[in-house]
Amino acid sequence: MAFTFFFRDSHVIDLTVKHVIPYVSGFSKIRVWDAGCAMGPEPYTLSIYFSENMGKFSFRNLRIDATDVDESSHFGEIINAGSYPEDELKRIPEDIYAKYFTPSDRPGYSQLVPDIMNSVKYQQHDLLSLNPIGADYHLIICKNVLLHFQQSERIEVIRMFHKSLAPGGFFATEQTQKMPPELAHLFTQVVSDAQIFKKNDL
Repeated sequence: MAFTFFFRDSHVIDLTVKHVIPYVSGFSKIRVWDAGCAMGPEPYTLSIYFSENMGKFSFRNLRIDATDVDESSHFGEIINAGSYPEDELKRIPEDIYAKYFTPSDRPGYSQLVPDIMNSVKYQQHDLLSLNPIGADYHLIICKNVLLHFQQSERIEVIRMFHKSLAPGGFFATEQTQKMPPELAHLFTQVVSDAQIFKKNDL
């Protein structure tokens, strides 16, 4: 799904990162799946939040797999370039912008710093295939996608996410998407003001 912007739903992302970091403390690999990444603002925002809340050496262990169905086949090119129009970056706090962006060779654009870019890897993927891109993820975040699916499709996709999470891993989604009752036994909601869940090990 193509519409998103930097620091969208920052409250949810901030809460998610602060729950995940203690869970992954000491891990040599920290695996995150951002499903429905559009052109990259969300996974890069997520990476910035991790960077702000982790030590430099721990952050080097972070890998965010960013995926989208991407019918245009242009998302990968945009994400890999890490260069975005300055008009799309106005919601970013000034201190964060100064820390994580540099002037781009392209007029009117700003370039993400290498540490943030290197933490995000993109691949094209259709969630409705129900074939996960991997396993043992410590966090799966899927926002602004599930609302486009039928209820039966949402259930199957979230079930796939549960199977793809490591024991005790976290799942976060948009505030409008409540956990289907059929799947309530699979997760425990960890905060009252956001749709952030911890995997129940059955």
